[in-house]
Amino acid sequence: MPPVFAHGELRLYLLALLEDGPRHGYELMTALSERFGGTYRPSAGTVYPRLARMEEEGLVRRDDAGRTAPYVLTEAGRALLDERRGDLRRLEHSVAETVRARADELRADVSAAMRGLRAELAAAAQEVRARPAPDVPPDPRRAQSYAARREVEALVQGFRADVLADLRRADVEGAISALTVETARTVLDGARAAIRATVRP
Repeated sequence: MPPVFAHGELRLYLLALLEDGPRHGYELMTALSERFGGTYRPSAGTVYPRLARMEEEGLVRRDDAGRTAPYVLTEAGRALLDERRGDLRRLEHSVAETVRARADELRADVSAAMRGLRAELAAAAQEVRARPAPDVPPDPRRAQSYAARREVEALVQGFRADVLADLRRADVEGAISALTVETARTVLDGARAAIRATVRP
C-alpha cells in the first residue's frame, strides 16, 4: 500500500490540527486516526520526530517546559498554514479519497475473512455431525448468531468509513449544513430502531 502522506504533507496536517488548539502528541495521533475513520493511525515514531523538527523550525512550541507539555502553534506556524491553504484543501480532499480507498480494501478483507469464517463454521458443523450424539444437543443458533454479528459489524464499519470520507470532502467545500446533521440524526435513529427490532431478546 502506498504511503498515506507525501513528503511534507504530514507536517502540514499536524499544523492544521494544532490550529484548533494545543494538543499532546498522543492527541494528535488520535485525531489523525479519527480523520481517517480508523483506517490509519500513525506511529509515535512517525509523529514525534516531525513534531521535534517543527519545534526546531519555530512552527510549534511547548506551552510549558517538560516532555508532557502540549504542542502549540506559533505565529510562524500559523503564517505557514495561511500561506499553504490551497495545499491544505487539496490534502483534505486527498485524505477523503484515501479513507474511501482504505474502506474499500477493509471491506474486501472483511468479506474474505467472512467467507473463511463461514467455511470454518461449515467444517466445524460437519465435524460435530460426524461425532456421536452428546447427551445435550448443540445449539446451532449460536454459530449462526456469531457469523451474523460479524457481518453486521463489518457493514457498520464500512458505512462509517464511507460517510466520514463524504463528510470530510464536503467540509472542504463548506457544504455541510444543519440539514445534514438533522438528516444524519433521523436516519441513524431510524436504523438503530429497525435493527434493534430484529434482535431477539
